[in-house]
Amino acid sequence: MIPTKHTPHFTQNQCGPESSREIILLINPSHKWVQVKALSRLLILVSFIGLNCASQPKPTDIAAKIERQIRATYKLPPEAPVVIGPLSPSPDWPGYQAFTVTVGEGARKQIFPFLLAKDQKSIVRVNRIELSADPYGDVMKKIDLRGRPVRGAKQSKVTLVAYDDLQCPFCTMMHQTLFPELLKEYGDRVTFVYKDFPLPNHAWASHAAVDANCLAAQNEDAYWNFIDSVHASQREINGKGTQELRLAELDRIAMQQGADHKVDAAGLQACVKAQNDAAVKASVREGESLGVDSTPTLFINGEEMSGGAAPLPRLRAALDRALKNAGQVAAQPSVSQTSPRN
Repeated sequence: MIPTKHTPHFTQNQCGPESSREIILLINPSHKWVQVKALSRLLILVSFIGLNCASQPKPTDIAAKIERQIRATYKLPPEAPVVIGPLSPSPDWPGYQAFTVTVGEGARKQIFPFLLAKDQKSIVRVNRIELSADPYGDVMKKIDLRGRPVRGAKQSKVTLVAYDDLQCPFCTMMHQTLFPELLKEYGDRVTFVYKDFPLPNHAWASHAAVDANCLAAQNEDAYWNFIDSVHASQREINGKGTQELRLAELDRIAMQQGADHKVDAAGLQACVKAQNDAAVKASVREGESLGVDSTPTLFINGEEMSGGAAPLPRLRAALDRALKNAGQVAAQPSVSQTSPRN
C-alpha cells in the first residue's frame, strides 16, 4: 500500500530551518522510497527557497545604510544610540516610504521623521510646518498674564513678556534698555509684563521675586518701582556681607516702596515674612515649558528673544515687526509715557 502523500505547506517569508523540520515530519518514515523521493523534492525546494531569500535584501541592510549616513551627516558620537524605525508608505508623499530615526534614550531621546526614496538611494529629512497654525499665538496662550502688573498700554495688540531674574546682571542691562527708553517710544502701543524666573545659582533672586509679588498684590506702581530699585541697587545688595543682610536689604526696599505708595503695611509685612514662593515656582515651571533656560528671555507677541541683553536696534526691529503684523503703526515714538521712577 502506498502511503498517502503529504504536500508540504510553506508560509510567506518562511526561509529558515523550521520549514525543513515540518516537511520531514509530514513524511511516513516506514517507506524508504517515499523518504528518498520526498527528500529529493525537499532539496530542490530548499534550494529554490534559499535562492529566493538570497535575492531579497535583508530588512536590516537598508537600516544599516541609513544609520551610517545619519551618523556621518550629523556627526553623532559613537556612543549615541540610533534606532531606525520600520518603513511604511508615506500618506503625504507619494512614492516615498516614511520612517523615523530615534537618537538617544531616556529623557534625552529625540525622534526625527524621514522619507526614503522609491529607489532606496536617498533619504529626506522631513520638517512639516502647518501654515494654518499660529506658532507665536500658541506660545502666548501658554503664558499666564492674569494679575500681572503691566507697564505701557493697559490693552494692546502687542505684548512684551520678559522672564526676569532680579539678581541677574544681564537682566539689569535689559531692564535699563526697556525702561525708560523703549517705554517712551512704544508705551502707547505695547504692553510690558515681567514674569519671575530666578535662577537656582542666584541666592537672593527668589526672595526678591516674592517681595515684588507682595507689592504687586496691593499696588502695581509699588511693584514696578521695587523692580527698578532692585535692578539699580544690584551691586549694593550683593555687597552686603552676609546672605541675611542681603535679604534684609530687599525687605527694607519692599517696605519703603509700600510706605511710598501707602499700601497696607501690616499685610505687606506679613507677606514678606511668610515668603510664600508658590507663584514664583509656577512662573519658573511655565518658563521652562516654553524652553526658557536663561535670563533675560523675552517673548514679543510669542516670538522668543534670548541669549542675553538684546541690543536696542534688535528690540526695536522685533517690536516694529510685531506692530506691523498686528496692523499697528510702527516706528512712531511716543513721549506721552512717564519714565519709571526709582
